[in-house]
Amino acid sequence: MIVRPATITDTPALLALALAERAGPGFCTLPTNEEHVAHRVRWAQRTFAEQVERSDADYLFVLEDDDQQVLGVSALSGAVGLREPWYNYRVGVSVRSAPDLGIARQIPTLFLNNEMTGQSEVCSLFLRHDQRHGHNGRLLSLSRLLFVAEFRHLFGDKLIAELRGRADAQGCSPFWDSLGRHFFQMDFHQANHLAGLGNKASIAELMPRQPLYTCLLSEQAQAVIGKTHPHSEAALKILRAEGFAHKGYIDIFDGGPVVEAQVSKIRAVRDSQTLSLSIGTPDEQAPVWLLHNRRMENCRMTAAQARQIGSHLVVDRLTARRLQLQPGNSVRAVPLLAAQRQAAAA
Repeated sequence: MIVRPATITDTPALLALALAERAGPGFCTLPTNEEHVAHRVRWAQRTFAEQVERSDADYLFVLEDDDQQVLGVSALSGAVGLREPWYNYRVGVSVRSAPDLGIARQIPTLFLNNEMTGQSEVCSLFLRHDQRHGHNGRLLSLSRLLFVAEFRHLFGDKLIAELRGRADAQGCSPFWDSLGRHFFQMDFHQANHLAGLGNKASIAELMPRQPLYTCLLSEQAQAVIGKTHPHSEAALKILRAEGFAHKGYIDIFDGGPVVEAQVSKIRAVRDSQTLSLSIGTPDEQAPVWLLHNRRMENCRMTAAQARQIGSHLVVDRLTARRLQLQPGNSVRAVPLLAAQRQAAAA
């Protein structure tokens, strides 16, 4: 398996992934429209060619097997909110008291804000259901972090991720039904579809600016604030292991958590090294490493067993071929799992 930049020839495969993703209600990683998918891929190619500003950068990656079959997709946004407002709710507390009556209340409150403006985002993660095994999901997710480590100057001080919120069996969001739909003549599916086509900011502009007291929402809506959909729990677990945390920000559509991390403190960034590639046969006890060939347009990333010997990293020939590297080339690498760090250094 490798992770590489998406190309225009991937458009049919990405459209198929988008349609498969829609089978799970509530996702909007990719629009199910060939023209929109092709436009995003072309823009991603310009991004990898460094022809766009950070505010417009969209790094779109695909997971590909050795038969060149596209199995998954993920992305990085260079900066959110610099071209159009980027909205979240921040969950806070309003204190109300009437001492004469002996009453004091602390009421959870939602504040509409643009506080994530200028930060970079990990987004658009989707892996085909039949490929959710082994290291595939971790490779697809964490390869973006290793890319950030290599090209640190292209990204903000913080990485954020908006995770899918809770929904019922029909894909309806209790948060949207209790809040958002009161301001729009559309259900959650329609709003989510428009967001996937790039109209999220336009919808958000119509949301009320005043703080919202959560006690005015339905009990079902209150219960899902900041909660992740079960289908996104694995993605959240991976990000948490890298240092991401939920600090009170939520998505304005479904109330899902927005997790964040300082880039310098993300494990895959902080612990990654540049090493010289060597060809050999790592033993069966060798840890699995996440590897990046340190290129931009011809970026290749993979996960494989490897053994560090001083400033060298020993991999097998297949791994080197997947990375399109020769012995002596430089590679950026980090153990795939945090628990492997000590074993890798031994």
